[in-house]
Amino acid sequence: MTKWLMWMGLTLLTGSPLLSLGLLVVLLFAADRFTLQVLPSPMRAFKRWQRAGDLAGTILTNTHDRRARAELADIRVGQKRYQEAVDLLRPNLDAGDDDVDTLYLLGVAYLGAGDSPRGELLLTEAERLDADYRQGAIDLERGRFRLQRGDFKGAREALERFLQVRQGSVEGRVLLSRALDKEGLDVEAQEARDAAWREYAVAPRFQKRRDRWWAYRARPSRPLTYAAVALVFMGVGAYLTRYLPSHDTYSPYGVYADDPYAADDMGGDDAE
Repeated sequence: MTKWLMWMGLTLLTGSPLLSLGLLVVLLFAADRFTLQVLPSPMRAFKRWQRAGDLAGTILTNTHDRRARAELADIRVGQKRYQEAVDLLRPNLDAGDDDVDTLYLLGVAYLGAGDSPRGELLLTEAERLDADYRQGAIDLERGRFRLQRGDFKGAREALERFLQVRQGSVEGRVLLSRALDKEGLDVEAQEARDAAWREYAVAPRFQKRRDRWWAYRARPSRPLTYAAVALVFMGVGAYLTRYLPSHDTYSPYGVYADDPYAADDMGGDDAE
């Protein structure tokens, strides 16, 4: 309601509902940056893109810089450019980098690039080195990519193991609900979605900021309802503004410009 009133006030000032909507978005984004920081930061994405460019330049001048290759591969995996990450990390593995970080990242890159046998093998090797790596991150990635390629039973098993380690993960429960849906376990899938929403509701603020989109996937009706209400308010506001008196309907002679008798009175007796 507050946002709608702000939009109505800006519409009265500017006379343009679309311009007012744009100004409102800018104001809300600026307010979010200085308060809750719920919305994604464009500066963070820009810095990540800038860092990727610097690392690519470093690799061009020194192709054997394995640290730069690993960091750039991590960025490419985050951007879902998996084949590029494979090409960057494979030389590191051939050079003897068989630590858990390299095995895990290369395994995820292979899974994303569609080479599931190599990806699963590398994740198994990473798990052998550190079974609790990043609090179950190996099983989370197994479950995610098994779900994508249709191995629903394997995805369910991996995600259930992951949730035993990280019980408060909203993402893990949403992915598990999808795997259960695909297996035809509708009741269990709904329970997993409800559990995901409960975990989100009691989570601290910083965790809610991270899990917000996964929570909305657990209950997609929430954002759709918000959007529908916002559209209704915007439509009502646009309708009302069409019937508000404009500032140019009043003439400088103290009468309305659309008064049919205005032309006869202008000048009074001197007009004769």
